[in-house]
Amino acid sequence: MNSPPMKSMPVRFASWGLVLAILWTTASSRAADSVDCDLLIVGGNESGVAAAVQAARLGVPRVVLVNDIPWLGGQFSAEGVGCVDEWTVYRGKRVNFPRSGMFLEIIRAIREVNSRKYGLTNPGNAWCGTETIEPADAARIFERFIEPYLDQTRSTSNDWTARGTLKTGRISYRQPYEPVRVEVTKGTVTAVEFAKADDATQRLTVRAKLTIDSSDWGDVIRLAGAKYGAGPDLKSRFHEPSAPVGPLGNDRHEMNPISWCVVLREAGREATIAPPPGYEPRNFTALNSIPPFVDSAMTEGIYTPGGWSIYTHRRLVDRWHNGLPVGTETTFLNWPTQDYPIFDFPQHVVDALEATEAGASQKNVVEMSPVQRRIVFEDAKRHALGFLHYLQTKVHDRVGNYPQSFRHMQLTDEFGTADRLPPKPYVREGLRLEALYMLREQDIRAADRQPQWATAMVPDSVFGFQFNIDFHPTRRKFLDAGPNARSGPWQFVHTANRNWHTDTDRAMLPLRSLIPIERDGLLGASKNIGVTSLVSSAVRVHGQMMLCGQASGAVAALCLRENIAPRELARRWPLIRELQLRLTRSLHGAPGILLWPYHDLAPDDLHFEAVNMLAVRGIWPGDKASLDFEPYRPVTRAELAAILQRTAQHVATKELEPKLNALLTDGTKTADWQALADGLTALGISPSTGLTKNGPVNETRAILQRHELARILWQHIKDVPERLPDVTRYLQPDNDTDGDGSPDLDDPLPLR
Repeated sequence: MNSPPMKSMPVRFASWGLVLAILWTTASSRAADSVDCDLLIVGGNESGVAAAVQAARLGVPRVVLVNDIPWLGGQFSAEGVGCVDEWTVYRGKRVNFPRSGMFLEIIRAIREVNSRKYGLTNPGNAWCGTETIEPADAARIFERFIEPYLDQTRSTSNDWTARGTLKTGRISYRQPYEPVRVEVTKGTVTAVEFAKADDATQRLTVRAKLTIDSSDWGDVIRLAGAKYGAGPDLKSRFHEPSAPVGPLGNDRHEMNPISWCVVLREAGREATIAPPPGYEPRNFTALNSIPPFVDSAMTEGIYTPGGWSIYTHRRLVDRWHNGLPVGTETTFLNWPTQDYPIFDFPQHVVDALEATEAGASQKNVVEMSPVQRRIVFEDAKRHALGFLHYLQTKVHDRVGNYPQSFRHMQLTDEFGTADRLPPKPYVREGLRLEALYMLREQDIRAADRQPQWATAMVPDSVFGFQFNIDFHPTRRKFLDAGPNARSGPWQFVHTANRNWHTDTDRAMLPLRSLIPIERDGLLGASKNIGVTSLVSSAVRVHGQMMLCGQASGAVAALCLRENIAPRELARRWPLIRELQLRLTRSLHGAPGILLWPYHDLAPDDLHFEAVNMLAVRGIWPGDKASLDFEPYRPVTRAELAAILQRTAQHVATKELEPKLNALLTDGTKTADWQALADGLTALGISPSTGLTKNGPVNETRAILQRHELARILWQHIKDVPERLPDVTRYLQPDNDTDGDGSPDLDDPLPLR
C-alpha cells in the first residue's frame, strides 16, 4: 500500500493531462519567452492553486500559474505538513474550525483518498489534527483539483501570443520559474519576468492585466516596489499590546521560524541515518525530557493529554491501532526543537551568505536572492536531519527499544529529492503587504481562552477565521561563550510576546487586506497580505491560506470583468456585496465560503447565504452569548423587532411605522409568520404570498424559526439598495467616512 518510489519530481503527477501540459510548456519555453494573459498567479502553494481555480470557475479567460517547483499544494504537500492545522476552541474544547470553500473540497478529497488507500478516512490518529494525508498523495489531490481547468490547447506555433484566445476558464501552468523582475507602468504592475530555477539563462515574461502574489516570500510585491513589512512591527506603528517598543537591533528580522519537515515510514529494520555535517548533539538536549512515543489511538480526540508525544504529535498513518498492513506506518516531525530561526545565523551560514554579497547575512530572508535563501535552507535541512539522528540515537538509548522507535523509521522516498526531504521548508511568516487595511492584534485578541466575536467584525469580510497568535521559537541562543560562540551549538528561544498562547476571538479578513495601498494591478494572497506580524501568526494555516487564495481569485475575476483596479472595487459597496455573494454561493457544485464564522453554519445549509449576507451587512450579526446561529430556535418578538429595525437602517426603504413597535410588547413571546409579514409591510416591503395567505392549518400563525427568518428576510431585501454614508472619499488618505475620529485606512469598521 506504499506509494512507489519517485525517480524525479515531475513523474509523480497522477494526471496524464497535467503531465502533457507541463511537458509541452517546458519544451516550448526555450523558444517562447513571452506570455500574455488576463491574470497571472505567482506561486503554486495551496493559496495560489485556489486563486487559479476560483478565477477559472468565474470565467477569467486566460490565467497563467507560475510555480518555482513541480509540486503543487504548499503546506499540504511540498512543505510536508500532512497533518492539517485547523483547531479552535468551542464550548471549552479544542475542535476543528468550521470548514468551507475550497478547503472543504480538499478535505473531502483527502478523506476520499485515504478511504480508497486504507479503508479509513482518518488513518493518522494524530494528536494535533483529525485529518492527515501523505505529502505525495496531497500533491496528486491538488493536481486533480486544477486539471479540469488546464489549457491543453495545442498549436504548431512556438509563440504563445500567436496561439489565439484560450478556452474560457482555462489555466496555463508553467514551472519551475522564479520571479526576478517586475515591470511597473504608471504605478501599475504590468509584467513579471522569471528565470528558470534550474537554468537562470532561460527567461519567461508574463504580461498580465492583474497579478496575484502567492509566492512563499512575496517576491512580486517586493520587486514591484510596493510597500511591505517584514519582521516585528513596533508598538508605535499599530499600538498592538504585544508589539515591541524598540529600538530594534538585529531582531528587526525576527519572524516565525521555518521548519524542514521530516516524513518517516516504518522500515522494518534499523534505519539510523548518518549524522549530518556539523552535527552537534547539544542542539537537541531539550528532547531529553519529552516523551518520544506513547501508545495511543487518540480515542479521546485531538489535543487530549494521553496522546502527546513527538511520534504521535503529527502521525499520518497509524497502522498498529487500525490493523493496517506492515509497512504503512507513517509519521512526520514538526517539533519546536526542529524549528530554524531565520535571523542571527550560525557562523558558517553567515560566512556562506557574505561570500555571495557583502551584508547578505544581515538581510531579512524575504529580501534575499534565491541563491542566498538556499544557503539558509540547507542549514535548516541539516538541523532537521540532526534532530532525527538525535532521536534515533540519544533518545533511543535513553528510553530503550520502544515499539515504534525512530530508529526503525526511515525517511520516505516520495519526494524524489536526493536527501529525501520535502522540496520546501514549512514557511510560517513571510513578507506582509502594506494594504488598505492592516489587521492588527487588538482587532482579533480575546479576553480569555474562550473565543467570542472579535471586536472588529469587518463589513467587507472575505472569509472568517480563528487561530491563536501562534509563534514557534523565533530566536536562538548560542551555548558557548567567547568570540567563537556562533560556531558552536545553539538552542531555540521562545520569547514572552512571541509564543503560542495569545488567545484570539473569531474574526474575519477584510477585502482591504488583499489590496496594496499604493500599487495597482496587484493583489496579495497566501501570507503576503495586509496583517501585522503578530496577526500573521494567526492567519497562516492550511484552510485559511486556501480561502485567502480563493478570495483573491474572486476579487481578480470581478476586477477584470468590470475593468477596474482592486482599490476601486474596495470602494464600491455594491460590488463588494456581489463579491461576498460569489464567495458564499456554491460554484460548480463546490461549497461556499463562511464569511461570518458561526460554528454551526455549514455550506450545505439552505440558509447559508442568507445568514452570511445578513451578518456582514450588519442586519443580523451573531449574538454575543453564542458562537452558534441555532437555526431551529424560535425567534422572539423582541428579536424580530431589533432585526427589522436594523433592516430599516441598512436598506433604502421608508422608515419604520409606529405599529412595528407593537412587536416590542411582550417581546419574550415567540414571533410567528404573521408578525414577520406585518414587519415587512411596516418596512414598505410587500410580504410574499406564503406569509400572508391563510391556510387550513392557519400557516400564517406558524412559529418563526431563525433559519426561516434569515431566508425570508434575505429574499425580500437582497435586491434593495443598501443605505450607506457618503462614500465619495472612502479610503482616501485622511478621510473618516463614519466620523469616529479614526481615518478609513486605520479603521477596521470604517462605516460604523
